[in-house]
Amino acid sequence: MKKNILILFVSVILLQTANAQTKLLTMDEAIIKQKTTLAPAKLKQLMWIKGADKFSFINDENAIVIGNAESNKQEIAVTLKQINEALLKLKLATFEAMPVIQWKSENVFMIEAENKLLAYNIKSKYFTVDADRDFGKDAEHIDFDAISLYVAYTVKNNLFVFDGKEKLAITNDKDENIVNGQSVHRNEFGITKGTFWSPKGDQLAFYRMDQTMVTDYPIIDWTVRPAKVNEIKYPMAGDKSHEVTVGVYNVAKHTTIFLKTGEPKEQYLANITWSPDEKHIFIQVLNRDQNEMKLNSYNSVTGEFEQTYYTERNEKYVHPTHPIAFVPNHNDEFILQSEMDGYNHLHLFSFDSKSISMKEFIKDNKFAGDGKWIITDLAGFDDKGDNVYYSSTKENGITRNLYKMNLKDGMIARLTQGDGTHTILLSDSKKYFIDNFQSIDVPREVALYSTSGKKLQTLKLAENPLKEYKLGKLSLFKLKSEAGDDLYCRMFKPVDFDSTKKYPVIVYLYNGPGIQLVNNTWNGGADMWLQYMAERGFVVFTMDGRGSANRGTAFEQASFQHLGTVEMRDQMIGINYLKSLKYVDAARMGLMGWSFGGFMTTSIMTRYPDIFKVAVAGGPVIDWSYYEIMYTERYMDTPQSNPQGYKESNVMNYIDNLKGKLMLIHGTQDNVVVWQHSLMFLKACVDKGKQVDYFVYPGHEHNVTGKDRVHLFNKVSEYFISNL
Repeated sequence: MKKNILILFVSVILLQTANAQTKLLTMDEAIIKQKTTLAPAKLKQLMWIKGADKFSFINDENAIVIGNAESNKQEIAVTLKQINEALLKLKLATFEAMPVIQWKSENVFMIEAENKLLAYNIKSKYFTVDADRDFGKDAEHIDFDAISLYVAYTVKNNLFVFDGKEKLAITNDKDENIVNGQSVHRNEFGITKGTFWSPKGDQLAFYRMDQTMVTDYPIIDWTVRPAKVNEIKYPMAGDKSHEVTVGVYNVAKHTTIFLKTGEPKEQYLANITWSPDEKHIFIQVLNRDQNEMKLNSYNSVTGEFEQTYYTERNEKYVHPTHPIAFVPNHNDEFILQSEMDGYNHLHLFSFDSKSISMKEFIKDNKFAGDGKWIITDLAGFDDKGDNVYYSSTKENGITRNLYKMNLKDGMIARLTQGDGTHTILLSDSKKYFIDNFQSIDVPREVALYSTSGKKLQTLKLAENPLKEYKLGKLSLFKLKSEAGDDLYCRMFKPVDFDSTKKYPVIVYLYNGPGIQLVNNTWNGGADMWLQYMAERGFVVFTMDGRGSANRGTAFEQASFQHLGTVEMRDQMIGINYLKSLKYVDAARMGLMGWSFGGFMTTSIMTRYPDIFKVAVAGGPVIDWSYYEIMYTERYMDTPQSNPQGYKESNVMNYIDNLKGKLMLIHGTQDNVVVWQHSLMFLKACVDKGKQVDYFVYPGHEHNVTGKDRVHLFNKVSEYFISNL
């Protein structure tokens, strides 16, 4: 009798589960809601409070909750209602939802309201006006220093500083092709901004970029009558590049000097770092060939070059993307992230005014195993400077865990557990960290830990946001390259999969530098559209081949001077694997990629023309000599020095081979992969009598965003469904 009851109970549960999973994703859900209501729940604005072992987040009732790491207690510090009441006392507009906050101290946080910077005291429950931020409607690139409360910002091409009393013009260049205080080198080398406050916030280092010598490139504005040409500066591979210098502004003295970074002027100035005493500025100076990097220091008062602390050379390229990090309480030591040994590792430098030495723990197998893994994030140091915390791929290329290394003996301890992706927030005291964990099985778990690795409290355990949907079964696995490398793969099987049936396939790829698509995170790191297509009866497959990110220099540099060639050979390994599966219909295979993935798509369709019946290429690079200098020359050298490589990778040279149905998509305002690429391809197809489909998105740049992205993926989906 008990057995029958148990069987009945299990049957009811299975029936309930089956009934629950009945919904299919709409396109709006797959594209728009995948980042909102269908994303795993999280703690909004989760952060550590400055100067305390406390953290804060915004709860579902729009209140700021403060948690104490030492006591594991949580309490509401202030509600949205209280904030709005305090704003009304200042005769300022109220908020419908909690504004973005930034902690100034344990009891004071800052918000921005009506162009004013306000400080709120959670004890007294009132606001004070810390600064007027009404810099005008043209103000951009606003950079606020939390210590000095000074604010740097740009208006068009010039730089300004607000010191709390007045707005100071730091530059006054009339020619708009001379740009101050903005990102340079087209955001390569880890550069994301153009201003850098000193540790005390009383000096400002900034980029000055002279583009007057760079060729103008037309971007057409089609929204006006008649259409208007907007000229941008776009340095193509092998052509003249812009010239960059670094200025230093002293707020108290109202003086500006420029660092003497020397010749040649066509060089890359990356990863600006102030010394803790503000006397020196460190820059990683990379030559245009990108095969030699010098870590130089400059006097912040005179601008004079002081010395080169370290030089790194590579016969292919050096790719510095991280600033140096000074060790607390050991200001004669700093950490450099470098691939000097083939993998991005930490290297400890000790220096004085005359000499420098390097201690490398990573090469010692006693501490680091085989060393064939990379550090993905430097989380910080403890207060004494004895230990450094970092995330790495030590377990395998699709996981991330937190580690602690002792800088005296090099001993390493793993602090997070669980096969998946751990994203870390380290407290100011470095006694605690918050772990945001995801895997293909865990939507999200946010937990509090001590830096000894002990779990103290679960802060958030998200439910599966897709539990009501019928989804394709996800699997992660690996294949082997011809060189023996692990190639990580992700596959979605169709909903209601039947191994006796034959299914069409969509291969979604990128396989270019700096990008990793396959990860052990929720949904395998995939865009929800891939699940949408699995619901419509497709096998959906992705593989990161050689040339893609986070696998070390040998893996990433395999495509050097011949972009596309090695990558396509690796993709063929994945494609042949698909063909070997009994449930795959090899006569109905589709291919899609965007940007570098668009280049790969058009390349495969013209160099391996007998494989794919249908393909979609978005924003594709067609001829690398038409792409920008910084990226292209790193991987291809110049067209003048590597003509054979450019010829080999030029998709135009293979159009005669095209057989399958191909649709190209491009944004008319694309300033990354300029529209000219796909237009050249179309013209050549017309000349050679090749039929292709084409669609453009007026007003969009390199990526189609907003509501139009739903239109884009409806277009793509219909193309595959109709033709496969």
